[in-house]
Amino acid sequence: MMDVSLGHYLVVSAVLLVLGVFGIFLNRKNIIVILMAIELILLSVNLNLVAFSAALNDLAGQVLAMLVLTVAAAEAAIGLAIVVIYFRNRGSIQVEDVNLMKG
Repeated sequence: MMDVSLGHYLVVSAVLLVLGVFGIFLNRKNIIVILMAIELILLSVNLNLVAFSAALNDLAGQVLAMLVLTVAAAEAAIGLAIVVIYFRNRGSIQVEDVNLMKG
């Protein structure tokens, strides 16, 4: 039987981080996809924190992961609220249209 080691968690976390970064850079048109990619990056950070916390028998990483989850939930709520208000005013949530807000 194969045990799940710290390296396995780090590989999964690295895959999530790469998916999040690619989600931001490859799709610059839809703001919802960009917000989901940011959530993937934060999830990879949480996975690293919890994995190292468990490997080192220290609860500090798990407490910090809960703090990151709280910030991610607030970011998602505020980001979606801004997107909804922007959509009501402009009728579109395309990232290129945000440049119209300058000045």
